[in-house]
Amino acid sequence: MTEVIRARGLRKEFTVHVKTGRIRRARRVRAAVDGLDLRVERGEMLGYIGPNGAGKSTTLKMFTGVLTPTAGEVRVCGLRPVAQRTRLALRIGVVFGQRSQLWWDLPLRDSFDLLGHVYRVPAAEHAARLRRCRDLLDLDGFLDVPVRQLSLGQRMRGELTAALLHGPEVLFLDEPTISLDVVSRQAVRGFLAELGSTGDTTLVLTTHDLADIERLCRRLVVADLDAPLPEPPVLPGAPLREVAADGRRLVYALESAGVAEVVSGLAGVASLRDVAVVEPDIEEVVARLYGAPAPAAVPAP
Repeated sequence: MTEVIRARGLRKEFTVHVKTGRIRRARRVRAAVDGLDLRVERGEMLGYIGPNGAGKSTTLKMFTGVLTPTAGEVRVCGLRPVAQRTRLALRIGVVFGQRSQLWWDLPLRDSFDLLGHVYRVPAAEHAARLRRCRDLLDLDGFLDVPVRQLSLGQRMRGELTAALLHGPEVLFLDEPTISLDVVSRQAVRGFLAELGSTGDTTLVLTTHDLADIERLCRRLVVADLDAPLPEPPVLPGAPLREVAADGRRLVYALESAGVAEVVSGLAGVASLRDVAVVEPDIEEVVARLYGAPAPAAVPAP
């Protein structure tokens, strides 16, 4: 395996205007990403999660050359994303939910043909990649439909295909399953799992959906906000059992809620540094079932 992404001390600051009176506003500098160190090897599937405002999309934009880092350094495919953006564009694929690379008024098939010419993909390679995407993403039913008439799920499948037609080494995905219906979500996840299983393409995706992580990623990056939590959140189906003295550790009991629901709920409101799932002792389970207190543990001689 070889390294395809390396970030050291990556930081991105933005200037914001904060209201300080009825009329006055003061300028403040805030860091969306602060001191990110990351290494990604070829063929990895890396999930990048965190609450809104944690800098996930900002990180991807620095990786793809859309934003210039305030400090630190980053290399993608051995290239500097901003300074060598044109060369990098030929080696990466990008799917951002709010930005389309398809032509709105043209049939989907024509967008694919135009992208083949833009990237100067040999005809045989273009046809082979498109055939694979057609099969795995079930595109044939709407290839001749104008993009503006496609459903959100159909358009996302088209965006994935468009990002892969030139054979990128790295595919960056920003919330690829957001707002999709169940069928489209399963189709996208299945396709990405198949793509990642070959080891030819490195996948980096941001998501709020823990099912995306469970299905697709072997490694997980949790983005921390480092902001104190005023009070522990109330999570349906998972009553709070314990709060550490310093307020930094919360223990929830899973009654009707699942692990993914609890972690997703916490990630939406708190900065998670670590998450552990602990199975209860078998005697505690039996005691709960029969209403008897669990016997005290006997220390080993």
